[in-house]
Amino acid sequence: MSQTAEAERPDAPETHKPVRVLLVEDDPVLCETLQYNLQRERLQVFATDNAEDALQLFHEHQPHLVILDVMLPSRSGFDLCRIIRQHSQTPVLFLTARAAEEDKIRGFELGADDYIVKPFSVAELIARVRSILRRAQPPPPPRIRFGSIEIDLDAKRVYRDGEELSMTPKEYALLLLLATHPGKVFSRDQILDHVWGLGTYVNPRTVDVHVRWLRSKVEPDPQNPRYIQTVRGSGYRFEG
Repeated sequence: MSQTAEAERPDAPETHKPVRVLLVEDDPVLCETLQYNLQRERLQVFATDNAEDALQLFHEHQPHLVILDVMLPSRSGFDLCRIIRQHSQTPVLFLTARAAEEDKIRGFELGADDYIVKPFSVAELIARVRSILRRAQPPPPPRIRFGSIEIDLDAKRVYRDGEELSMTPKEYALLLLLATHPGKVFSRDQILDHVWGLGTYVNPRTVDVHVRWLRSKVEPDPQNPRYIQTVRGSGYRFEG
């Protein structure tokens, strides 16, 4: 039996494709718990309780990560990992009650990226999922271009029509955050956490002021922004 679940993304445009996770777990209660927590991370989850359906889902949806139990009906997770590795380098995380050292070694020798033994902490699992997905992401391009604007990521400089723009560190950090996540809506609180840092108290309206300054520098018409768009009631979104 297989099923598909996707976290609600009311702030995501239709063109944005969420990160896909294939979850293979035959304990229905645990499977439901994991689906819920993965969806909270805004991941799209394809879940099944057997290897045969898992292979079909894998080829159909090309997930970015496979979370895999070892003890499955008819065919083990080890067998499934071996088959996946014959065709793909998609990260695989084993989640299993098999705690023996030889099982862990076998899992890693088959190409697993991580191995978590049950019982486990959901918080730890999510942290490891985040880590695997970060490692699997391609490095960002050295330059980002939109319209007449060019961001040199190595030099941390911004140019407009070849001329360098005077930009404060906070303006640059704000522009970089938005431009490297096109289509994603950031609330004011999220922007404060990323640009000003966690635990730093700044009035959320400070974000609006910096957005206005930034628009005056990078937008062809700051009064009718094309790139840094306001999402009413939610925050800001970058459209390249």
